[in-house]
Amino acid sequence: MTSNIGKISIEQHRKQFLGLTNKTYFNFGGQGTLPQLALDAMINTHRYIQETGPFSGEINSWLQNKTALTRKIIAEELGTTANTITLTENVTAGCNIALWGIDWQPGDSILMTDCEHPGIIAIVDEISRRFGVKVEICHILNTLNQGNPVTIIEESLTPRTRLLVMSHLLWNTGQVLPLKEIVTVCHNYPTQSGYPIQVLADAAQSVGSLPLNLPDSGIDYYAFTGHKWLCGPAGVGGLYISDNAFATLYPTFIGWRGIKIDASGKPESWKNSGEKFEVATSAYPLYVGLQEAILVHRQWGNSQERYEKICQLSNHLWSSLQKISGVECLKTTPPEAGLVSFKVPGKNSVIVHKLEEKGFLLRTIANPNCIRACVHYFTLREEIDNLVCLLSSLV
Repeated sequence: MTSNIGKISIEQHRKQFLGLTNKTYFNFGGQGTLPQLALDAMINTHRYIQETGPFSGEINSWLQNKTALTRKIIAEELGTTANTITLTENVTAGCNIALWGIDWQPGDSILMTDCEHPGIIAIVDEISRRFGVKVEICHILNTLNQGNPVTIIEESLTPRTRLLVMSHLLWNTGQVLPLKEIVTVCHNYPTQSGYPIQVLADAAQSVGSLPLNLPDSGIDYYAFTGHKWLCGPAGVGGLYISDNAFATLYPTFIGWRGIKIDASGKPESWKNSGEKFEVATSAYPLYVGLQEAILVHRQWGNSQERYEKICQLSNHLWSSLQKISGVECLKTTPPEAGLVSFKVPGKNSVIVHKLEEKGFLLRTIANPNCIRACVHYFTLREEIDNLVCLLSSLV
């Protein structure tokens, strides 16, 4: 991918993001700021659909092409090919496809880290109840500053483990787990069934922030969204399924988008791509919005360059927070991505509320109890310095 760094300044680039106006935004891990080009693309798509005819041969063909382009552009960001991508609404939808699509048997075991999102925990708990699957937890929260998460995970595997559920970039502490090493350990672990232990990654915080090559990582399932670090519209995301995992995964929700239909109009077979797990009509203008959002990021630089800039800026925030008496960063070493978690003991919620009153948008996390700031590549050093200055006056 060709670099565009130097062709457009950050200040000029930021003008495309309406959500940066009149506020200082540090909540990209919750929802990104939508660029104007993406908003315009969605509005124009809605208008074109209505003008052409919401249901016509012409518009249906046009939407198929737009959907294929969305799949291709997303795949490029993940270092993979379009056929491995299932379009979904969000991360949780992707995790549901993977978790419910496995042919669970009583006595199977799911290993899950202690840093997963409540929505994913709830899915795993229901699978456990319904199919008699055992759930085991590996404690990686304490490896933020010491210990090896790969070792902790390996020691927690058993011959009955069928799936590891983990986040690539932990939403609460900002720790980046070594994906490839973990996948290798799981795939090589001797199991009772003789089949490799599969790995499902919650990629809510990693897509759009980390440079990725999913086939190289060996990951089986990688569920992500477009509305966080990619700054796309809410309501569109995806699931990457590796070639090996694809052969073992069954669809739970089924519709016309996932099947081949014969000349008589009857279902013939599954589609042999990520489309197999898509169901029916979607909010197609959102697809076009996500395309434009990704292309806006590429105007500034490729995924590696954006990541390096994120790390420079998050390091600046982390280093500056060390100097404030009463503020404790969770990580004792510089962050490896854009999430910077810290705490003001006994005051986290009060501090976040006071910051928002001043136009600085952050959030609290319940476990561990902390404040989370999200730094993107187009965050300004001046914004970080202003946040640090305000925090210093509040603690």
